Amino acid sequence: MGELVSANAGHAARPRRAVTATAVRGLCRFAAARGIPASQEFLLDYDVIEAFCVTGLPGCAPSTRGTYRSALYRLARPVHGEPGQRATPFAGAKAPPPYSPAERAGLAAVAAAQRDPARRASALAMVVFGIGAGLRACELVALRGSDVIRHGRRVSVHVSGPAARVVPVTAAYAGRAAGLAAAAGHAHLFRPGPAGRGYKNFVTSFARTLAADPAAPPLTAGRCRSSFICGHLAAGTPVAELLAITGICQAESLARYARHVDGAPAKATLRAWDKHRQAR
Repeated sequence: MGELVSANAGHAARPRRAVTATAVRGLCRFAAARGIPASQEFLLDYDVIEAFCVTGLPGCAPSTRGTYRSALYRLARPVHGEPGQRATPFAGAKAPPPYSPAERAGLAAVAAAQRDPARRASALAMVVFGIGAGLRACELVALRGSDVIRHGRRVSVHVSGPAARVVPVTAAYAGRAAGLAAAAGHAHLFRPGPAGRGYKNFVTSFARTLAADPAAPPLTAGRCRSSFICGHLAAGTPVAELLAITGICQAESLARYARHVDGAPAKATLRAWDKHRQAR
């Protein structure tokens, strides 16, 4: 059975093969220790997979458990069809803290101080479209000047990709967003020109090379996005609107950020919001 499952794992998308193989090996060991028959019918039973991911991975982070479960579910679907019940929720990784107002001003100053014009524009794009529009790193990489639309004083970003949406840029960054877009034209706003945009750490690697005060907080896409989301939570933006502009699917996922905001909705409240929406 182990060889057969490993063979099935080989049909997963290439970047996932190593993770799938590791998950399968762990599942096989877990099942063998409990006398579970080594056949597809039993080994890839959703209850067995759940037991493995919940109790059979001591010391593993919730994100790792979720990754293994996703890999094993892909193998189980051809055997058992779609799962009949919701999987056990794992705690999400803690959201990075938002930048303080002073830190945001400092980051903007660091970006503007880069000597090379192209690096300066890219660093400013990280700040402006991260803190001002909440773009993920992969969304920033794909953003072009023509994706930024201005209507009077209001500036919006048309985000493409799996979480396509229109995001209104916060007022404090709207002018700079429009200026960067006008200068870029149809070109990419972040590191324009030929580049390996599919590289996982394309944004992170760039940010690490910025000239900055060693005592200043590092510029990261994660903290920029967190600043945008936490700002809207603090402002009381309705949950439905916040989900729409952030590309987040479930309100409960906002709880990762709400822990940084006094007066933000509690996790139980956000979970109840999800249930109410599903019931409609």
